[in-house]
Amino acid sequence: MRKVVARAGVILAVLSISIVGGLSASGPADARVTFNREVAPILYSHCVECHRKGEVAPMPLVTYKDARPWARSIKEKVQSRAMPPWLAAPEYGHFLNDRRLTQKEIDTVAAWVDQGAAEGDAKDLPAAPKFVEGWSIGKPDVVIEMPKEVQVPSDGVIPYMYVTVPTNFGEDKWVQAAEIRAGNRSVVHHIIVFVQDPPKNKMAGKEGQPEGRGEAVGTKLCGFAPGEQPKVYPEGSAKLIKAGSNLVFQLHYTTNGVAAADRSYVGLLFAKGPVHTAVQTGTATNATFVIPPGNSSYEVKSSWTAKENVRIVDLMPHMHVRGKDFTYTAVYPDGTSRVILSVPKYDFNWQLLYRPTEPVMLPKGGRLDCVAHFDNSTGNKYNPDPTKEVRWGPQTWEEMMIGWFDYVVDDENAGARPSPGR
Repeated sequence: MRKVVARAGVILAVLSISIVGGLSASGPADARVTFNREVAPILYSHCVECHRKGEVAPMPLVTYKDARPWARSIKEKVQSRAMPPWLAAPEYGHFLNDRRLTQKEIDTVAAWVDQGAAEGDAKDLPAAPKFVEGWSIGKPDVVIEMPKEVQVPSDGVIPYMYVTVPTNFGEDKWVQAAEIRAGNRSVVHHIIVFVQDPPKNKMAGKEGQPEGRGEAVGTKLCGFAPGEQPKVYPEGSAKLIKAGSNLVFQLHYTTNGVAAADRSYVGLLFAKGPVHTAVQTGTATNATFVIPPGNSSYEVKSSWTAKENVRIVDLMPHMHVRGKDFTYTAVYPDGTSRVILSVPKYDFNWQLLYRPTEPVMLPKGGRLDCVAHFDNSTGNKYNPDPTKEVRWGPQTWEEMMIGWFDYVVDDENAGARPSPGR
C-alpha cells in the first residue's frame, strides 16, 4: 500500500485520484472517497455478516455512525489482511466463500480514512443486506435447543460435555443448511452437533457422555467456533437426518472468572427441492503423535482413502494453539496428485471452512493426504509450555490433528479433474 506523504501542509492527491478513476487535482469536490458511495458496498459484501448487532464481531459496521469511530482500525486491519479473516494460500484453488478483499477494495478503504472518512451523499448509500435477526442462514424451519441450561463455574477446567436431544422427527429430513447459536458466547469455546441414528438412541436425554472424537456419538452435522461459518450444502445435496434420530451437542466451555449459564441451540433449513446426493462427513485424523518439547516445526500426517467415487464439498483443518500450517493433497490412483488447500499460517482463533469453487473429484482408491506442522517452541507466543511434550487431547493446551471434510458420492463425474494449477 503506497504511503500518502504530507509536505508543507498539502496532502498529495495521487491515491485518491487513482481510486476515483483518474480525476484531475482540480476536478469536482465529490472526487473524494465516501462511506456511502464506495466503502459501504465493501463492508456489506465482506464484513457485515459478522459485524452486525448480535453477531460474533465486537462492533457493528452497518451504518456510517457504526463505522466512523473505527475508521483507522478498519484501515489497519484491511491493509494487513487480518480482516476479513481468510487463511488459504491463493495459489492453491479457488473457494466460493473466499472473504478476501481485492487490492482495489483495500486501497479504497485506506483512501477513505486518509481523506477524513467522509459520510457522503445519502442518495449514494446502497440498501443494507437483509438478515433474519439472529441467523445467517435465514429463518430456520426448525430450532432445536438444549433441554436446560448448563451451569458453568467461574474457574477450573471443564471436560467436554455431551447433551443429547431428541429431534422428534416422524419422517426423514434432508437438511440444506444448519447453524449453531451459542447461548452464552462468553463461556462457549466451541460446539459440534452430531446426528445420532435411531439404533443408537439409548443415550437419549442423558448428559455427561465420555469424551471422544465424535465416532461414538454420531456423524457431524455442523459446528460453532471462532470464524466458522454455518453449514450450507450445494443445491441438490443435503445431510440426512433419519426419523427418530437424536442430536448430540458436544460442548466445550472455558471459564472466565464469572459463573455463567448456557443454553445453546441449532437451526435447520430443510431442502425445498429434490435431493440427488447425501452429504457425508469424513476425517483424515492422526491421534497418535507426540510433539517433542522445543520443536518449532513438528510434522504430523494423516490420510483418508475413498471407497467410492466422491466429490469433496468442503474442507476444514483443525489443530490447537501449536498449529502452524495444514495442507490437503488429493492423490489419484494413477499416482498423480495436487494440493487442494494450503493454510500456511494456521490460526486457532479462526476455524475457517473452505468450499471449493470447482469440483474436487476423487475416484475410488484415491486419497486425501493431510500434512500439518506444530510449533512447540518458545517462538510460539501462544504456546502454553514449550518444555513439555504434547499429545492428542481435547483441551486447548493439548493438540489435535483433524482434516475434516464433507463429500458426496459422485459416480457420474468422478473421473473429471480441474486443469493443472487450479
